[in-house]
Amino acid sequence: MSGQPTAEYRIEDLAHHSGATVRTIRAYQDRGLLPKPERRGRSNVYGDTHLARLHQIAALLDRGYTLASIKELLEAWDAGKGLGGVLGLVAEVNGPWTDEKADRISRAELDERFGGKPDDEAVEDAVELGVLERIPGRDDEFLVPSPQELAVAAELHAAGVPLLAISGHLRELRGQVEHIATRFLEFTTEHVFARYLGHRPPTDAEAAEAAEMVRRLRPLAQQTVDAELARAMQTFATRHLQQHLGTAAPPATGPESEIVSLPEETMRAVRRLVGSANAAAFIAAAAEREVQSRTLDSLTPKFQIANELDQIP
Repeated sequence: MSGQPTAEYRIEDLAHHSGATVRTIRAYQDRGLLPKPERRGRSNVYGDTHLARLHQIAALLDRGYTLASIKELLEAWDAGKGLGGVLGLVAEVNGPWTDEKADRISRAELDERFGGKPDDEAVEDAVELGVLERIPGRDDEFLVPSPQELAVAAELHAAGVPLLAISGHLRELRGQVEHIATRFLEFTTEHVFARYLGHRPPTDAEAAEAAEMVRRLRPLAQQTVDAELARAMQTFATRHLQQHLGTAAPPATGPESEIVSLPEETMRAVRRLVGSANAAAFIAAAAEREVQSRTLDSLTPKFQIANELDQIP
């Protein structure tokens, strides 16, 4: 019993079935991404192998691979190394890095949440920043990738912050956070992922192990930033409040308040000793105690002289 006949395509037919253009197919051939067709007289004949390869290339392009890296992966495939592990690693990295779910909001709801007054400039700014995304065919509705981020903006606006000031702050914050993300990736690549990515392409086992490491390390970046932000806010918010209270509202009685800057090394030592929340009170108490001590020291000689004079007959 003979097997099923192999499908054969002219280049135009291959383009139709694969979704690629004739020009793209020829470019892939020139780059070595696509095997050469079989020559039949004056015609080139392509088969199912070519069609499958074009589908592989399209899938890898959708995942963000460059043509150069695709060529390396396909060469590994041809050499007998599977792509399953690599594609699993790519899927893990490209997956969501937050549990937050996107939502939708109508233009009317959006205007209501931000004071009830339409502001087209602010909406365009939000779209440019990616806080809102347009939905094709729906001019009156937006996709909200991060409802939490939109909720923060609404709260700030309700507290009196102008919308353009909020978007400007977000741009500044985003640049700083992107720097933190870059440093975290550089750090983990150097100390964790270099052993998986040090050669091209990784084996299936190496790629699968790297994907598992991504799952384990993914929450660490956010946890670290959350902890450090909380620590910094406690330190600087307390200091900020004390400075403003000391400047704007000095005590009605007693000596005037004065803001004194201490060396950072001294502040770190005090925080280690008593904690950030108690640092200001500790420094104030220590200063008061030193003043009292010096006052007593300055008075001691006077008391001694007076005592000696009393003992003279």
